[in-house]
Amino acid sequence: MTPVPPRRQPRPAIDFLFGLEKFGMKFGLANIEALCAALGHPERSFTSIHVAGTNGKGSVTAMVDTALRAAGHRSARYTSPHLSRVEERFAIGGEDVPSEVLDRSAARVQQIALDLVASRTLESLPTFFECTTAIAFDLFREARVDVGVIEVGLGGRLDSTNVISPVLTAIVSIDVDHQAQLGNTIASIAAEKAGIAKPGIPMVCGPLPSEALDVVAAICAERDAPLIRVDGDEALAARVAAIPLSLPGAHQRANGAVALRLLELLNADPSIGLPVNAAARRTGLATAVWPGRLETIERGACQVLLDAAHNPAGARALAGYLRTAAPNGVTLVFGAMKDKSVGEMLAPLAPVVRRIVCTTAPTPRAMAADELAAAARRLGFDVLTVVDPFDAVDEACRRDRFVVVAGSIFLVGPVRERIRHGILR
Repeated sequence: MTPVPPRRQPRPAIDFLFGLEKFGMKFGLANIEALCAALGHPERSFTSIHVAGTNGKGSVTAMVDTALRAAGHRSARYTSPHLSRVEERFAIGGEDVPSEVLDRSAARVQQIALDLVASRTLESLPTFFECTTAIAFDLFREARVDVGVIEVGLGGRLDSTNVISPVLTAIVSIDVDHQAQLGNTIASIAAEKAGIAKPGIPMVCGPLPSEALDVVAAICAERDAPLIRVDGDEALAARVAAIPLSLPGAHQRANGAVALRLLELLNADPSIGLPVNAAARRTGLATAVWPGRLETIERGACQVLLDAAHNPAGARALAGYLRTAAPNGVTLVFGAMKDKSVGEMLAPLAPVVRRIVCTTAPTPRAMAADELAAAARRLGFDVLTVVDPFDAVDEACRRDRFVVVAGSIFLVGPVRERIRHGILR
């Protein structure tokens, strides 16, 4: 008998929160500043570290948070989006916030948002991400955390998280993604991400294209923010190489370098009050967990590799991993969002994919399976089209013993949940 998921209990504040998704994205800090002010500025109640980047920022956030906890600090992290449950966005002490605690905070933010609109302080309701950011700050204050590692949602300059006053910032990587919001050039994207730079606050920078680095360096110089590059630092690379990273993939070496440099800076500045010794730094890089990123789950005799690669740079990293992990090729279950450069994502995967099963991710933002299939055929893939994503995984597992699911976190998350709970039909 196939297990069925438990019946969902009513959660009015969470339903309100998800109802805000219909308003889409809105850039600017006015709404989050109003929310924070009405909450009594919870973002000022803890020390913060701000992490931006096209890819890798979640991995760096996880490594830094893990190391801080290993050093004995009460650490929290705020990340987005979530794979399966909204609670995942708010981790305190290494654990997702309990649902009942999240519900209370969400209810507080809901009432404040409604009051701000009623008083005409705000013209319209805040967005989903603006409210989740306010909730994160509220939760972290309530939990009396020492430090919050805060991942940028999108861009940086106008991202809701950019109301914090961090002691360190980082840009992990810069590549093409979210062009509609961030601009069509590497330079424009870099300018948005470098917008998290704060006067006098060090910024750790991962390997960047030269045109991105020029922009980031100029903005840091303008704001007197010391720019600390990890590329070319051979001593740092050696220190990272000496640590067995828990997160798979060669690209995690660069992410690990950013994380380790942030942690070393914390340890070197006693005025911050967050020492992280060498053992804790090693623990952070060697034990961090970041689900849905080159994560393997067994489904019967089939190995399913889940990877949230959702842009060309992520696809290149996945392809690099598969060249070693699956030299004979794989079956790829692929779903992506409507606003993605699908051809640029699929092209680097062509040499490592024997066949592709195109599907429609379970979200209104998803590109239709037949549209994805047309793009895949143009690139010469052997293509199957299975609209339902769970049927697509079943079909792939019937045909192969090594299946990769990628293209969007909105595909990977639901598939992961079904496989883990044994309810993939």
